Amino acid sequence: MSDSADGMDDVLDTEEADRHSGTAGPPAFRAAVDALRSSRLRPQVEVEPTPPPQRLAPHAYALEAVVVDGEQELADGRLVLLHDPAGHDAWRGTFRLVTLVRAELEPEMAADPLLPEVCWSWLTGALQARGLGYGEPSGTITRASSHYFGGLAERPAASQIEIRASWTPREGLGGVPDTASHLASWCDLLAQVAGLPPAGPGDASVVTLPQRRGPQSR
Repeated sequence: MSDSADGMDDVLDTEEADRHSGTAGPPAFRAAVDALRSSRLRPQVEVEPTPPPQRLAPHAYALEAVVVDGEQELADGRLVLLHDPAGHDAWRGTFRLVTLVRAELEPEMAADPLLPEVCWSWLTGALQARGLGYGEPSGTITRASSHYFGGLAERPAASQIEIRASWTPREGLGGVPDTASHLASWCDLLAQVAGLPPAGPGDASVVTLPQRRGPQSR
């Protein structure tokens, strides 16, 4: 392959990376990503950018998070911001937030038959508690149990809850949703799933979302 072809591949790769990193795209998308990056979050929830999916929308930006207590990880999740300037019939808007949240469960909670309904109410309640407008919510709650046998028989049974959901954030001035508040409500959900007490309004124990400065390998 010629050097010029190699150079063109590099340019295309860079454009593709920029398109999904929030550094390129329509002004509304860039503003929504900038709001995510400037968010202040409670310190128990460690959040950082991660490569987003590339086929769900023309523009995407993703974050991953883990809830920590000392050296113990209590819950983890991923939040993806999607943007289609032309709009999307299923979204009924131009933006969409998609999330995955997972956590280990105590045996008593895992046995609660109302657990799926409770977990879904945690999601909607977290959005409503911050006065956020949203539409077209959808999702699934999955409860899984693991039991160990043979050489692993000494391990106690373990249960996990998984929340997969998406919703359309209400767009404000300039067609830009309040993504910073949606991120904060998502962190509230993560903390609640992890069993942490709620953070009060104006809580001083918050940290600014760190900025990623280049490709991140996983």
